[in-house]
Order: sequence, then C-alpha cells, then structure tokens
Amino acid sequence: MDTEFNTIALIGKPDHEGANQTLVALYKHLIGLGINVVIERRVGEQLRLDDVELLEMVELGERADLAIVVGGDGNMLGAARVLARFDVAVVGVNRGNLGFLTDLSPDSFEQPLDRLLAGDYQAENRFLLEAQVHRHGQLKASNTAMNEAVLHPGKIAHMIEFEVYINGHFMYSQRADGMIVATPTGSTAYSLSAGGPIVTPNLNAITLVPMFPHTLSCRPIVIDADSHVKLVLSPNNRTGQMLVSCDGHVSLAVQPGDEIHINKSPHKLKLLHPRGHNYFEVLRSKLGWGSKLF
Repeated sequence: MDTEFNTIALIGKPDHEGANQTLVALYKHLIGLGINVVIERRVGEQLRLDDVELLEMVELGERADLAIVVGGDGNMLGAARVLARFDVAVVGVNRGNLGFLTDLSPDSFEQPLDRLLAGDYQAENRFLLEAQVHRHGQLKASNTAMNEAVLHPGKIAHMIEFEVYINGHFMYSQRADGMIVATPTGSTAYSLSAGGPIVTPNLNAITLVPMFPHTLSCRPIVIDADSHVKLVLSPNNRTGQMLVSCDGHVSLAVQPGDEIHINKSPHKLKLLHPRGHNYFEVLRSKLGWGSKLF
C-alpha cells in the first residue's frame, strides 16, 4: 500500500481481552498491506504473535510515523505524554467508555483506517501542559498532562489553602479542595465533572476550575494558554501530603509552602481523524445532547 506512514506502532490496553483481539486484527490487517508494524512491549507480550518487534514506548516514538492506540481515552493520554515529544501522529480505536479521543470502531476499523493511511484524514494539534513543583526555589518534580494538572489533598474532602497568580499577577486566594488546570482536550474530562466549561480544541486557552471552593463567588475562569499559572501553597496548610496529578496517572508530591508552576508544553500531540470528523457531533453523541428538532 502506498502510504506516508512507513512504520506503524500498535499500543494497547494491557490485560484487556477485547483490546488484545483488536490489536491482533490490526496487526494482521497492516501486515497484509505490506506495512512495517512494531508493538509496545508490555501489551505485545500478551498477544503471542510470531516474528513481531516489541519496543518500549520511547523506542516507539523514535521509530514510528504513526501510532494506533487501542483502548479508552486513558490509554490515549498515557501514550500522548510520551509520543508528543517525538511528533508521532496518533489515531485511536475505542475500547473504552466515552472515547472522546478514539475515533475508530473496533468492529469496523478496516475501511476508515485504509482511507486514513492513504492520506484521506483530518489532522489537528492538541497542546499539553507542563506542571512543575518548586520548593525553596528549586525544581523538585515535573511532568506533562494532556487533559489536566490537578492540585488536591491526599485525603478526600480536605480543604487546602493556596494563592493563584497569572503571569506573576496575584488573582485570588483559595480555600478549596483543590484546583483543576485543564486544556481544551481536558475540558470534557475531570474539569467538566467539576462544573468547568467545554472548550473547543482549536482554542488556545486553559481553564482554572476550583474544586468545591469555600465561597459561592468563585467560578471557573478561561485564560490564554500562553499564560504562566502559579499556585502557591500556604505554609499554614495542616495537610501533610498534597499532590499534583497529571491526567490522573502521574502524581507529584507537594508540601506546604511549595509553588506549582503550570505552562503550555512546547510539545503537541498530532491527532488524526477520519475525513468528516465533526467535534460537535462527537459532543452530541458522547454527552447525549438532543438532536435537531426541525
């Protein structure tokens, strides 16, 4: 097959029988098209395929032109945090629940995938956030997030105190259960559940959504994504261990008096969709919005 993607990586959802079946079907389909295929090692060892090259995630980023992620949005987020550094295009096959980021159906992926491989696709870039924890002026930990970086206490429903600065300007102080800083991609995830706005993916914006603030006047705010967000933890916080979670997968330990710096990452995820993809149709389908009345 004549395609711009010479090497395709397959990434899956470990210990998931349905996802493994889809991965095997994808592998056989792509091999039949004469395309070089590599598979992420952890899931590849479960597939029991002969003569297949298994690689770590970073190695996939270095080798592949396209990655096909089979699973839910959580699997896509985990892959995105690594692959965005390597400018690898990504497409998803939905084996999860809502699946805002995974377009292809596991039961009928062949025809739309073949069209995509032939160049008939829509591409968009989704930016990520970089979260850093600073203590006494020194960087202690950092990671990236495609959906959101969340400051929260280690205990459930435990109030913490912090201040919020935007581009060095004091915005407000908070007594709350935490703060969600979300990308447009993440606006339909944790942020949405917390009452945040839906932000279309083409906007260069991030949202700050306080979690159960102890004042009714505090509302979510949308700011320019090129802004520098700084959260300063009060040294008087009595909560011993606090965390900054990136996409709910990676947690950075935070202590009273620490600063959390959140910026737009220089890396972007190149997400591919079948031709005809419509974001509002996805919202209507996934969120159960009403159809046209006339």
